[in-house]
Amino acid sequence: MHKIHPTTVISPEVSLGSNVEIGPYTVIEGKVYIGDDCYIGPHVVIKGPASIGNRCRIYQFASIGEIPQDLKFKGEETELIIGDGNVIREYVTINRGTKGGGGRTVIGKGNFLMSYVHIAHDCVLGNYNILANVATLAGHITIEDFAIIGALSAVHQFARIGSYAFVSGMTGVSLDIPPFVKAAGNRSKLYGLNTIGLRRHNFKVETISALKKAYRFIFRSKLRMLEAIEKIERDPISDVPEVQKFLAFLKTTKRGICR
Repeated sequence: MHKIHPTTVISPEVSLGSNVEIGPYTVIEGKVYIGDDCYIGPHVVIKGPASIGNRCRIYQFASIGEIPQDLKFKGEETELIIGDGNVIREYVTINRGTKGGGGRTVIGKGNFLMSYVHIAHDCVLGNYNILANVATLAGHITIEDFAIIGALSAVHQFARIGSYAFVSGMTGVSLDIPPFVKAAGNRSKLYGLNTIGLRRHNFKVETISALKKAYRFIFRSKLRMLEAIEKIERDPISDVPEVQKFLAFLKTTKRGICR
């Protein structure tokens, strides 16, 4: 059974799962699928093509699936994909993808997007990330899993933010932020490992120690990055999966790594 307010406007192409609640004056149009047990608040606008997973909660005045804010967009059919269990608070805006960026914006599962968050075209968010109020993502940004982006932060297009990274409030991210670290500043700088976050996620003491050693090689030694990576790969800590993930992120950067 659905609980849909009579003032809601839903186009014929919309498909609803079971037990969906939709508040007053909400507009849902285009090829939109909304999964089971979702709550869509009042005055929400959702435009397709878009797919929203199960158990999502979208609060009032959010704009989901609008066309990208990109002058190159010429009306081609692109899409937005949102996974299960996401919380999308008031005034959040999430745009569909562009043809040049792969055609889709993707949000994983269990993310918490606080009020006024903006996610632009072709962004890819993993799982269980927290974006605080007014965190702003330009186009083509990748955020992995369990990252925290502080309030009023802005991330440059094509930048990447690794898993378990912590980006402080009011930070300008112009380069890639590796996994497991803390970043802050008008132009972001690194401030060591996100040790508090790692402990909260029950990382082993030995794993945190190995990551600290790898961090010192990369960012505290006088070695060039490639030299530091080679030195770590000869060290026993290179057998730690999290260190391998850290090094893989560094090796695949295109924008460059925040230092």
